Amino acid sequence: MPAAWAETKLLENFTLIDGAGGPAVPNAALLVVDGRIQYAGPKSGESFYDTSTERIDLKGKFVMPGIINLHGHLCNTKGLVADPKNFTVENLNNQLGTYAKFGVTSVVSMGSEQELIFDVRTKQRAGRDPRTRVFTAYRGFTAVAGYPTKAMGMHGVPFEVATAADVDKAMKILAEKKVDLVKIWVDDHLGKEPKISIDLCKLIIAGAKKHGLKVSAHIFYLDDAKKLVDGGLYGVAHSVRDKPVDDEFIQLMKKHGSWQIPTLTREASMFAYAKNDPFLSDPFFVKAFDPETLKTVRSPAYQKKQADDHETHLWPGFLKTAQANLKKLYDSGVNVGFGTDTGPPARFSGYFEHWEMELMTQAGLTPSQIIQTFSKNAAAYLGKSNELGTLTKGHWADLVVLGKNPLDDIKNARTIETVWIAGLKAN
Repeated sequence: MPAAWAETKLLENFTLIDGAGGPAVPNAALLVVDGRIQYAGPKSGESFYDTSTERIDLKGKFVMPGIINLHGHLCNTKGLVADPKNFTVENLNNQLGTYAKFGVTSVVSMGSEQELIFDVRTKQRAGRDPRTRVFTAYRGFTAVAGYPTKAMGMHGVPFEVATAADVDKAMKILAEKKVDLVKIWVDDHLGKEPKISIDLCKLIIAGAKKHGLKVSAHIFYLDDAKKLVDGGLYGVAHSVRDKPVDDEFIQLMKKHGSWQIPTLTREASMFAYAKNDPFLSDPFFVKAFDPETLKTVRSPAYQKKQADDHETHLWPGFLKTAQANLKKLYDSGVNVGFGTDTGPPARFSGYFEHWEMELMTQAGLTPSQIIQTFSKNAAAYLGKSNELGTLTKGHWADLVVLGKNPLDDIKNARTIETVWIAGLKAN
């Protein structure tokens, strides 16, 4: 494209939080050409006098990288009902729009997808798209009749494997689709369902490696996590929740360069509806979701159903264990990214990403550390550090304009004024 035809925008006079962990830059400028950042830094460090440049004054505002959610589930849910029939273009666009409204500029959909996801991914990667960026694991692995095949809308969705031949057949499909990650569910649902064997998991990890793919696993137990990481697992897709992590696990994670992707809101959602949790009346939450769904989750009947579940009382303890483990792993130098497991019924996309930040704060992480988990670290996890994550020259202009400083209080990440994806306004 001739330079004269380039779309050039200059954002100026704001405070820049670039996601790399350095100090915020006051009176900053960010030059975007055809969706990519050409300059990010002090306004005084560069001259911007091209009369063709669109100048956008953001005086008094704060600009941070867009949120990269490394663990979501797109399009299987509509309202509070999960069903593969919900996987439509309309529903997918609505969900990507909701994510974008809350500042989530990229999402990894973790193993419950259909063919349609590849159409969207292909179109996005062929150009610029103001919808939230899509990454996908397509279909995850589990045992025959294993978790989560009995969950609403999940029957027939994962690959149910029992032999090496089953694994090889499914892996060829995933390789042909060029999935962004491979997913395994390694969980017996608190003893209620079959769990895939560690030996099969190791075959999956080895098979993925042959195709240049990396594996992330849904885990619950420390013992499973240790065996999988020692077997070459790339991503631990939930926190260990049965007991505190120990030095052996930390050393295994560091030795193999494995990643921890905590999903604290998943644990919180398992008991939050048993009482009238304050988030159900939070205006930031209410504005984004349909009245009928809100009415249902606020209803005494819905709350009673969760309160009467004989396992509900266990989840506050599991959440506390997950938070303590997150802090210990982070402080020990283990790779930590950002995920939420949003998308299934009553795990609300967009809002839960901000709730996740609050729960990470309660675990002891600073706002700067949290921002790095969903920007710099998340891009590294995806192997996309050359184009996503930080607000750096050459990267896509995926960013959120805020009214208040999130480094002062992570809840200020809610003061969203505009969201940009590839230099295009998403809202």
